[in-house]
Order: sequence, then C-alpha cells, then structure tokens
Amino acid sequence: MRELRRTGDSPEQPPATGQFASRRNLLLGTAAAGAALLATGCTSNETKDESDSGKQPAGAPGDKPGKKVTIGFAGPQADHGWLNAINEEGRRRAKAYEDVTLVSTEGSNDTAQQIGQIETLINKKVDVLVILPADGKALTGVGLKAMRAGIPVVNLDRVFNSPQAYRCWIGGDNYGMGLNAGRYIGERLKGKKNAKVVELAGMDSLELTQERTRGFDDALKNYPNIRKVARQAAEFTVESGQKKMAELLQAQPKFDALWNHDDDQGVGAERAIKQAGRDEFVMVGGAGSRHSMDVIKADNTVLKATVLYPPTMAASAIDLARALGQGKGVGGLAEQEIPASLTLYSAVVTKENVDQYLPTGFN
Repeated sequence: MRELRRTGDSPEQPPATGQFASRRNLLLGTAAAGAALLATGCTSNETKDESDSGKQPAGAPGDKPGKKVTIGFAGPQADHGWLNAINEEGRRRAKAYEDVTLVSTEGSNDTAQQIGQIETLINKKVDVLVILPADGKALTGVGLKAMRAGIPVVNLDRVFNSPQAYRCWIGGDNYGMGLNAGRYIGERLKGKKNAKVVELAGMDSLELTQERTRGFDDALKNYPNIRKVARQAAEFTVESGQKKMAELLQAQPKFDALWNHDDDQGVGAERAIKQAGRDEFVMVGGAGSRHSMDVIKADNTVLKATVLYPPTMAASAIDLARALGQGKGVGGLAEQEIPASLTLYSAVVTKENVDQYLPTGFN
C-alpha cells in the first residue's frame, strides 16, 4: 500500500489542533532542541547527591550507565529516505547507551506481518517497545496487548487508535509543516502585489496531506496579497513529483512560490523545473533531506527552504524508552514521569541556518 510507505504517512495522524490538542501536550522548540531536551534528560527520580553533580547528557560519552534495558524496535520497511532514516536514527541512538540492548524487527509495511513481529517481541519479554506502525488503527490491538502484558509502548509518529495502546506518543506536526511553509512564503512575498503560489501535495487520501494543506492555507490567510492558484497531489515518489510538477508548470505560465510537501518527490519536481527552464519562483520543500539541504546551501536553484519532519524522533523515542525502562523522567522538566506525548516542531531550514540542521538531513 503506497499510503503506508511515505513520510510520517498514516491515516491515523495524531491530531495537532482543536479537540485533540491535549494529546499533544508538549511542544518542542525545534527538531534539534527536541532531541537535545531528551538527550539531556533521562534523569533519575532520586534526589541528586554529589556523585550525580557531574552527570553528562544521556547518550554522551560521560553518561553513567543505569539499569539495563532491552528495547524492542518495530519500525517500517525502509523504502523511502525518511523511513530509512527512522531506522538508522533508532539504531544509532541505542548504540550510544551501554545499558541498552536493542532488538529490532526486519521492518514491514504489511500489517499482519508487523503484528506478528511485535508479538514475537512481546513473547521475548522486552522491557519496552518502540513501534512505528504501518497502520496505526490496524495495529492498535497489538499495542494494547503489549501494554496489558506490562510492556510500556512508545508509539512513534503514526498514532494508535486508542491512547490505552501506548504510554507515550512522539512524532511530527503535519499541520505545523504547512503553517510554517505558508508563513515563510508569505514573508517572502508580502511586498508583492497579486502574488501567486502553487502547491505540490502528497497523497490526498492521507490525513497527513490534508493537515499539511490546511496549515498552508491557514497561513496564507494572513497575506491578502497572495492567492493559491493551483494544487496537484503527487505520491511521495520522485516519478510522481516530476510528472505532477510538469503538469503544474504547463498549466501555470508564471507564479511566485511553490510548496512541495515531500523532499523525495521534490527531486522529481526539481527535474521538471530544470527541464522547463523556469526560475521565476521560490520553492519550499518538506521533511528535511540531505539533498535539499545541500541545494539550499549552494543557493543556485529555486529551492530556498525545506520544512522539517525530523527523523530524529526515532532517536528521541529510544531516549524515552530507556527512561521508561529505568523509571526516570525527562531532564529539564519538573515531572518525575515522561510526558504522555511529544510533538516535534517543524523548523524552516534556509541558507541562513542550514549548517545547524545538516547533521539531521537524511539520504
């Protein structure tokens, strides 16, 4: 199923706004700051004594090992740059801890197969589970099964259908992606009369795509001089990005800005733009690939920014799982327990700040 194979792509995205806002009760300032908060954080619930005064951030070379924790990691099939980065970030973070043993599944986009893989981890009696479900609704039952077996679950990005199926959710903000893309474009074009923008969206059947578009449209409402004149939905692939971008370029002889939802399909969009010889507009990408960041830094194409959907969330999920297994909270917060949910911020990467985010760019 194509819709289960792309950036943060689940019909069951955890709501970021409105009636469900309380389920995303902690907003981290930037993707890097989000990881840093957790990294400095899996601190003990016990009162510090002198022996703890020099404690280094979790995952740093000087971090003191604690109780040994076995974490089961059930991630996606790595058939997309972002999904591959999720798996790599999780494995890399686990290796940073002497007290963590990571037991990973092969990764699957087939719900039945992934359920079987998670049940195997439950039978192995791992201490904590980190799960990025192929389909949050379909895998809710196995999340509930793990929780009932006394194995806390860190639900990564694609949310289960019931909050009882996980102890903590951590993921990106699709509405925020659209909102910040719109704000960036709005500020670039606020002095231009009758500015026109176009949108290269993801798959329209997905709630994440709808949320990104809604955020984008809401941002543009604050710029009465800007009008969105066209929108095409692609499929988060290079091929679809090239095809749909070519159609947009043919239909719109001139416009001022383009927002593309996904950097992988953006590679195809860039090809179509180059083939058409067009350069009268600015392009904003989505997700934060290394390719996009390199192009932004070079500053020699229409691509001027990308809005993050950070795969570092997988590393932070390992931090949270370790904290759960050791009965700790998160550093920088007063509470003795980790939060129920963490929403990562969709930072806008531009030429001015790209060096800061280059280490998080995925291939």
